[in-house]
Amino acid sequence: MTEKKPFYITTPIYYPSAKLHIGHAYCTTIADSIARFKRLAGYDVFFLTGSDEHGQKIQQKAEEAGIRPIEYTDKIVAGFQNLWKLLHISNDDFIRTTQKRHEQVVQEVFRRIYAKGDIYKGSYKGLYCTPCESYWTEHQLDENGCCPDCHRPVQEVSEEAYFFKMSKYADRVLAYIEEHPDFIQPVSRRNEMINFIKQGLDDLCISRTSFDWGIPVPIDPKHVIYVWFDALTNYLTPIGFLDDPEKFQKYWPADLHLVGKEIVRFHTIIWPCILMALDLPLPKKVYGHGWLIVDGDKMSKSKGNVVDPIGLIEEFGADAIRYFLLREINLGQDGNFSRDALIQRINSDLANDLGNLLHRTLNMVGKFQQGVVFAPQGETETDRSLKADAAETVRFFEENMEKMELSLTIKKVWAFISRANKYIDETAPWALAKDPDKKQELSNVLYNLVESLRHIGIMISPFMPVTAERIWKQLNLPQEFSAVQLADIREWGGTPNDLRVGKPEQLFPRIEVEKEAPASPEPVRKSGKKTAEPASRLPDGVIGMEEFGKVKLRVAEILTAEPVPKADKLLKLTVSLGAETRQVVSGIAPYYRPEELIGRHVVLVANLKPAKLRGVRSEGMVLAAADGNQLRLVEVDMPAGTEVR
Repeated sequence: MTEKKPFYITTPIYYPSAKLHIGHAYCTTIADSIARFKRLAGYDVFFLTGSDEHGQKIQQKAEEAGIRPIEYTDKIVAGFQNLWKLLHISNDDFIRTTQKRHEQVVQEVFRRIYAKGDIYKGSYKGLYCTPCESYWTEHQLDENGCCPDCHRPVQEVSEEAYFFKMSKYADRVLAYIEEHPDFIQPVSRRNEMINFIKQGLDDLCISRTSFDWGIPVPIDPKHVIYVWFDALTNYLTPIGFLDDPEKFQKYWPADLHLVGKEIVRFHTIIWPCILMALDLPLPKKVYGHGWLIVDGDKMSKSKGNVVDPIGLIEEFGADAIRYFLLREINLGQDGNFSRDALIQRINSDLANDLGNLLHRTLNMVGKFQQGVVFAPQGETETDRSLKADAAETVRFFEENMEKMELSLTIKKVWAFISRANKYIDETAPWALAKDPDKKQELSNVLYNLVESLRHIGIMISPFMPVTAERIWKQLNLPQEFSAVQLADIREWGGTPNDLRVGKPEQLFPRIEVEKEAPASPEPVRKSGKKTAEPASRLPDGVIGMEEFGKVKLRVAEILTAEPVPKADKLLKLTVSLGAETRQVVSGIAPYYRPEELIGRHVVLVANLKPAKLRGVRSEGMVLAAADGNQLRLVEVDMPAGTEVR
């Protein structure tokens, strides 16, 4: 058996000065999706995230709360870990800089660099930004004399300190960046770092004596180690830098440090200098993603627009949030979060496109073949077209996930979902089911739809792991979902013959947004009198074309049907209009059993004002013809969504 190729991916370790917001969730979800893809592609993945818990700011926050710093961080870090659990983050380790294992690594790193002569004691007098835990020179401040990162005031500090000879490595780091164009991504961040180094690098102050919440300097315990020197070495701790040389050899150098654009400088200048001083190879890639803004505005406590991801997860589910963040934002660019846009994506992409495809497929297999999928024999041009699209989508998926083009990849997978929905309309299984001579053709169509969903389930698994597994279970595929690999969809035909599929369950309920009814316009008046009525009137009960034209009739496929509790005449139907699903309450229970309605194509009044019948919302009306005690639905042999004129 070939040994798996290792892949080491990290997020930044997050600072527990407050609860995490949607921007942190975005970064970690990106990393998780890449890690899941790499596992799917057969890599031996190590995925690290964690918390950065030392520094003056934490000590100040704890003092304000009247508790010890570790008590302060324990509580907030527990919130971090809960959020990652809710988001289904698949990290292999969670590093805390307050852990003993990490303290030992940081102190050993200090000792080795000190022994090499690259750390010396001196006196620091300069400018310090406490919120960013960053040192600055006068010429690096912004136009207002503030921190160039957070634009808050800096403080002048003066104290004895140890310094790291970062200036010694400036030329080497610059040469490395210029010789390795993929080291810093995207290119805009790379150019920023090259310009920063060319301005000149000062030696880095790496200890403080004005507070004590930090790792003690091993040779001088009255000093604590500067928080960034401490934090950056977190990437070495869990992979055995001190205690497991074989593991360390396997995973270092890291394949990808994923960080926010505001901390690219620390990871591509300070961190490489530390690694060079340790004679260790540099990470293969540092990727600085953009910021998440909310409704076009940067998140800020003062603006009251900080988005809590836990509330969103509780309301919409983790996979919906993951899907929106990864699809909507091009990696490397700033992206906008909007609740309205999130709901629109859930309704159109998740409920209608994906949910509809699964529901329609399983319903038709249940109705036309008693829930069993049979092996295909022969194929039509339409079948070949679907298979070619599937193969192209898998190729695109693999190629672009390797390039970290997450948004493009998701859009491509959803294009295939739309293609599979169109395939249903092109092949019309409900029509094939009425012709005994088309039995094999019907079997082929239903097999291809189930196989399409098998492909889709695997391809969405890095982004939407829970939904992917739910699809797998509803398809009732025999392979354990945890064991699936990308190789399983490189060929068409992995769905076994005589597979008995499961019952359809709704993946994503459609979210109804209550809209205020527009105010009725006032009648037009002239000279204080009402506008005159039209001179001509139609006979009673007769309507004109203009009025009739307001009625929108569409073909709707019935997906589910069930009785309305305590209502003998009412059935609750879920119907597909092709691009969307609706819930309709109809008084047809005395004439139809629920199970015999599935798959029928009926006519729906699609623009009827929603109403509640026995407390159940109804979003339209199905048409039927009645004669005495007889009632029959109006049925049309046309695809769902077709306009009736």
